[in-house]
Amino acid sequence: MLVSVTAGPRAKIARIGHRGAAGHAPENTIVAIETAIAIGVDAVEIDVQISRDGHLVVLHDWRVDRTTNGEGYVAELDLEDLRRLRTVPGDQPIPALSEVLDTVRNRTGVMIELKVPDIASLVVDAVRGAGLRSPVFYASFLHQELLQIRGMEKGAQTIALLEAVPVDRTAFARDARATHAGLALHCTSSGFVGILHDAGFQVFTYTADSHAEIEHARRSGVDGIISNFPDRL
Repeated sequence: MLVSVTAGPRAKIARIGHRGAAGHAPENTIVAIETAIAIGVDAVEIDVQISRDGHLVVLHDWRVDRTTNGEGYVAELDLEDLRRLRTVPGDQPIPALSEVLDTVRNRTGVMIELKVPDIASLVVDAVRGAGLRSPVFYASFLHQELLQIRGMEKGAQTIALLEAVPVDRTAFARDARATHAGLALHCTSSGFVGILHDAGFQVFTYTADSHAEIEHARRSGVDGIISNFPDRL
């Protein structure tokens, strides 16, 4: 475990590089991940989806248009098509999940966000095959994916992501059988975090970049902060 919630003095807040270290290098690329590792993060956060021919690739958007010199939906492109693209700026390739796992292996932890449905078993198989000893977190807004992962890996660390404040402050994480809650920064408060802690969940927040945002996250009592600029943490 990267962090633990205790009744005594607070543990160190985990530093998590968003999409590697997206403030310093093209997001979700090997260069961004190497940059985050050089900074000394506790984990890198990446986004995973699947190509038309069934390969897990690391890219945030459903379309490649914003971050690369190509066009189209990831789900409508084969791996070979995706591998020909380059990031703009940066001229970096889109990595496969296996490449990222090879890069982080036992150098830092990894937080894998599942962006699309029905890839839970493939992601778990990839992690198992990589033989990681460093911490692994599975995160998603698609909480059914987290349930599937918990069914496959009883001890998996899973993060139920949320971008609004629910009426029931803990049901979303409890129903997903998650170990962690991942709160959007604008939803993060000491009251909400305290309720989640009391219910036994650890809490990460995303995405805190400015010094004011980082200080707000710290004051809220979170266990981990996800940032494009992890060096500022």
